[in-house]
Amino acid sequence: MRNNFLKIFTIIAFSLSTLFSGSAFAHDGKKYTIGFAAANLQADFFNFIKESVEAETARLGHNSIVVDSGGDDAKQVSQIEDLLVKQIDALVLIISGNTDGNAQIRKAKEAGIPVITVDRNTTNPPGDSFIASDSEVAAYEMGMWVAEQTGGEGIVGVIQGQLGSTPEIARDTGFENAIAQYPGLNTVEKQASKMWSRDEGVSIAQDLLTRNPEITVLFGRCDALAQGAAQAAKAMGRDDILVVGFDGDRAALQDLKNNNTLLAATMTQQTLTIGRNAVRFAIDAIEGRYIPSEMLYGSTLTTPGNVDQFMGEGHP
Repeated sequence: MRNNFLKIFTIIAFSLSTLFSGSAFAHDGKKYTIGFAAANLQADFFNFIKESVEAETARLGHNSIVVDSGGDDAKQVSQIEDLLVKQIDALVLIISGNTDGNAQIRKAKEAGIPVITVDRNTTNPPGDSFIASDSEVAAYEMGMWVAEQTGGEGIVGVIQGQLGSTPEIARDTGFENAIAQYPGLNTVEKQASKMWSRDEGVSIAQDLLTRNPEITVLFGRCDALAQGAAQAAKAMGRDDILVVGFDGDRAALQDLKNNNTLLAATMTQQTLTIGRNAVRFAIDAIEGRYIPSEMLYGSTLTTPGNVDQFMGEGHP
């Protein structure tokens, strides 16, 4: 309870200071260049963050440079070296793959460039701030919803994200802690993806359902994986499967609104807020102002019943 209070207090304090200071705006003709190094822009979630970073940087009167590693760790290190040559003033970083991000962050730190890590965290060395959703809390809520929908009875198959990545670890912990309270609801098998992609969701779901036909629930650790799982289950004639995801991506929200696939629910992250505040953190760090070492945001359980509020301009 105390930790939750501190998180809420930090979010409120930072939000108020940002709201009233207006200090992130370019002034006295001073413009900064924010480098944004993405892990994989084939993923809708990362594209959402990219759009938010670019829009907020431009709104504040600064410049941005975007690079995409396509999931290649070595490529991301090289891209960051190039960004440093281009004399960026701060780096917003989504660490590629399941790497610990040491090489990426060290390159920037050695150049005296502040680093804001997004979605995926590292501590050796740490960035100046880590900003993301509280995936453990959100996945716990999803697990409790699944238990409610199934009456606490069922067999779960999990399509994991990249093993070792921050969101995969947190979502695994939260979901398993929730369903552990229901002896009749158990995970039978987990299988990892490499790129969090829809195609992987299709193939992994097919494998899981073939090996474990008793599965009644599929949890894709991101919406793309869940959408692939829904597609595979439908093709296999398994309309009885409850499929859930995580992210609140545009395509998944549209599926929920149309209510014509097996996808039953997702956790909608505050994706645009995360992107905007990553930029504000970066500029505050450049100018020597306080930024929190960590900022975690809540997500909202989203079903066909409440999806309309997140469509279009309503997405947080």
